[in-house]
Amino acid sequence: MPLSPHVPDLGTLELFAAVAAHGSIGAAARATGISQQAASARLRAMEAQVGAVLLDRDTRGSRLTPPGALLADWAAALLAQARQLDASIASLRGDRDGLLRVAASLTVAEHLLPAWLVALRAGAGQPGRAPAKITLTAANSDTVAALVTSHRADLGFIEGPATPTGLRSQIVAHDQLVVVVRPDDPWARRAAPVSAAELASTALVEREAGSGTRQWLRHALRERLGPDAELAEPILTLSTTTAVRQAVQAGAGPAVLSQLAIGEAVTAGQLVVIPIAGLDLTRRLRAVWTGPPQPPPGHARDLVLIAAQGLGIPR
Repeated sequence: MPLSPHVPDLGTLELFAAVAAHGSIGAAARATGISQQAASARLRAMEAQVGAVLLDRDTRGSRLTPPGALLADWAAALLAQARQLDASIASLRGDRDGLLRVAASLTVAEHLLPAWLVALRAGAGQPGRAPAKITLTAANSDTVAALVTSHRADLGFIEGPATPTGLRSQIVAHDQLVVVVRPDDPWARRAAPVSAAELASTALVEREAGSGTRQWLRHALRERLGPDAELAEPILTLSTTTAVRQAVQAGAGPAVLSQLAIGEAVTAGQLVVIPIAGLDLTRRLRAVWTGPPQPPPGHARDLVLIAAQGLGIPR
């Protein structure tokens, strides 16, 4: 027997459940990755479809009416079954049978993912999960986003200041960018910190345009100096963190790099960290994927959980 036209689709029920959980349409829209306007329209259409007022809306948020509370309870069991079905279907697909295709920015791939993947292989995810077969592509953040968007990677890790259009994301870690120079650089002998304006006007050794490090630096400078701030062109543009670090050590000029990438060179006296006044260079590292709000079930979700637990981040 076919369902009646009064039964909402699963996506709308998931949105309605998010309103019940968060107490507002705006928060539910953010949780499900749609605009508040689209969420409001879908919920009003759902009320018309069901034939009952489900939400009381006012300036303080949205509360379930008695019929809405009943529907939320009924929908909870259905959504739980749907999530289980989603996980079961994923386990049947040949390309999900133990294979996890990961793409990661170079900083994450070189300094964080090895520990995360060891934990995944050791069973730090769900108990009883079959061992993962993992392929890893290391690239800049723009390339990683493109690989995930085109379904050539199941999961990505990026460093950019915003979630790329069309992707879901979760912040899994924070990283600190620092300015480094060679010990005989004039900045290394300064008593006062370098200003944000001075950094912006200095030709740096930088990564290429698609790099998350470069994107974060420019984002931070424009947040501090204004959206129209002029930024100096790089003195050198290089495609890897290692190449940037070696260019600085060779005397090419200052660079901004992750603290994860320069620890040994600083300890060995090959690089010096330069304080920058009034500039926040803390950046967010994100896991990105396509599809539902939660990471894909199985090894991908396990890996996101491991990353969010902080494994590999220096304290």
